[in-house]
Order: sequence, then structure tokens, then C-alpha cells
Amino acid sequence: MTHPGTTVSDERLRRWRLVLGEPSGYGPLHGRDARVDSALAALYDGGPDATAPRGATLGDSSPRVARWLGEVRDLFPSRVVRVLQADALDRLGLRRMLLDPGLAEAVRPDVHLAAAVLALADSLPEEARAPARALVRRVTDDLEERLAHRMRSELRGALDRSARTRRPRSAADIDWHATIRRNLRHYVPERGVLVPASVVGRARSGPGVRGHVVLAVDQSGSMAASLVYAGVFASVLASLRSLDTRLVAFGTDVADLTDRLSDPVDALFGASIGGGTDVGRALAYCEGLITDPAETVLVLITDLHEGGSSEEMLRRLAALRSAGVRVVVLPALADDGTPAYHAENAAALASLGIPAFACPPDDFPDLMAAALEGRPPSEWSRELGNGR
Repeated sequence: MTHPGTTVSDERLRRWRLVLGEPSGYGPLHGRDARVDSALAALYDGGPDATAPRGATLGDSSPRVARWLGEVRDLFPSRVVRVLQADALDRLGLRRMLLDPGLAEAVRPDVHLAAAVLALADSLPEEARAPARALVRRVTDDLEERLAHRMRSELRGALDRSARTRRPRSAADIDWHATIRRNLRHYVPERGVLVPASVVGRARSGPGVRGHVVLAVDQSGSMAASLVYAGVFASVLASLRSLDTRLVAFGTDVADLTDRLSDPVDALFGASIGGGTDVGRALAYCEGLITDPAETVLVLITDLHEGGSSEEMLRRLAALRSAGVRVVVLPALADDGTPAYHAENAAALASLGIPAFACPPDDFPDLMAAALEGRPPSEWSRELGNGR
């Protein structure tokens, strides 16, 4: 198909440029053509932006691998993606690493390497699937050993402190902040008073579910490492009987991984890293999961580069917050420093009173504890030192 404004001769030159690469003499490419050319060059040209070196140094380039896979899935039809992914398995050294026990043991698995393996999971040969799961499990086991105990301790304490009742035993048990928020609609302007229709208190103890958490995670290539962390944290959260935990991974489609949370590896292999992003669609699904807004924390993990309607995304987030849901947006859940995210959408969230900031994994237990307690977002975002 000839592009608008080009002649048949121009179109032929453009196609030859895409086939031959930079030395063709056609000149620079622009827009989508430039993205296609860059994605192919990264795999086949072996230049400075190549997806990865071979062998035991593979982990060093794993963040680029996940981003590249997301770009490929966005640019090419599925039949072409399958060919590119199959070539990537060999060029990245992943196939050799997974099938060579000695090499697999020599590689120190980390979150980024796990993300790269997960991103290529659909293209792995049958004999490499079990080694791939074993590698990812080494990563999740390490993360659980480092973070799970503290997280369970922090959250049990937060749930005990935040457990509420409509019949507090004394004035000392009244949650005044929650009572005021719940009764703002009963404010009488002419008298300057608020007449509470109900009182919210803190229960001293009590069995059963005392909080709800929905983790909604962007599974685009740039968010692959965050997805790995989120899968582990969701599994830890699900182990707490007093929490009802849901894990939702999304691109342009939505995958509810809640029934896999007994094993984080199962949950992660149920995701599909790469492709486009429709945050609004994911939020619409999450809305259907929320039955008790005032007792629900929604953690949206995304770089806010919305492939659908930004207005729809912001409208749904504002509606969730107005309904009483404690909404937190994390452009990254990783140790990679300052994330790349959509600054305008982040600013729009700030105007809605919704915090958006990167969160190192070591800080996530504190964040969840504060959110479950219902403490003001501005307070705990400052405490974490990441306020935006």
C-alpha cells in the first residue's frame, strides 16, 4: 500500500530502505517507519542498540529486551512477531542458556532477566519451558525471602489499627477522620456544622476480611520488571486471610490472575508482556471487582502512557477516588531510579489528589500499610521521599 502523498517510485524506495537498512541511500525514515527500522536493526544489525549480548552477560541487557518485545508486538502482525521472537531466542542466547544446565547455573538471575524470559515465554520450545520456570522461581524465591516477612508484619499491624466498626465502644475508638469523610454530605452550611448520620470506629479485634486490595499492573514491555515485583507482592498479600487481594494484568486486554496467586510463578506466566496499553479498559474491569469502596485500596502500576483515551482513564480514576477507594498510582515498582512516565497525565492525577510516584520494592510494605490505614496520601508519599 502506497503512503499518502508518495509516488509508486517513492514507495518502492521506502520499502527497499526498510529491507536494506541505513546504507540504502534512501535517507532517514520518520514516524512508524523509523520505529520499524529501529526494531529490526536492534535484532539483526548488532549495533549499539542491539537487544543483548550473548551468554552469561545476558542479564545486563534484559531491560532493553522487554522494551524491544513490547515495541515489536505493537508494530508487527502476530505472524511476524512469532518469527522475530524465535530469532531473538537464539540471538539473545536464551535458548542455549535455558537448555544448558551449567550455563543456567552460571547466570545470576535477576528481575530483569526473569522479565525477559517471561516476555519470550510464548515462543519458548517445549524443552525450555521447565528451565524457564525454574529460573523465574529462583528470582521470586529470592524476592520473597527478602521482602515477604516484613510485608506480612507491616500489613497485619496496619489491618489491626484500621479495622473499623459502626458501633465504637467509646469515644477513644471513634475514627474521626473517617467519620467526617463519610458524613461530608450531611454538612449544614447555614449552621456551620456537620451532622453525622453514622459513626466510624476502630474495632479492637475481629476475624474475617478487613480490607480489599486490587493490584492492576501494566504488562507493556517497559513495565516488565514492575510486573515481576507486583506478582510476588500480590502473592504475599493473598496469603493474609484478612485481605481480599486481586491481581489484574493489562495491555489492550485484561487478564485476571487472582486464581493463580498461590504461586507467583504461575501468576507471572499467566501474564503476556508487551503490546499496547488501555488503562481505561483495565479500570473498568477493576470497578466491577470493588464491592466495598471505603475499604479498598487500588494500586495502579503503569507509566501512564495511555494507548486509549487519557480522558477516560482520568475520569474513571476520579470516580473511584470520589467513591472512597484509596487510589495509588506507581509509574514504577522497581529499583531502576527515576522512571520514564507520562508527565502530563501524572500532573492531572495530582490535581485530582491521587499520588503518583515511583516506589522502590523495599518501600512497598510501608506504602501498603499506610494506604490500608487510610492515612492521607500526601503524608506517606512525603515519608517515602518520592513525592511528585
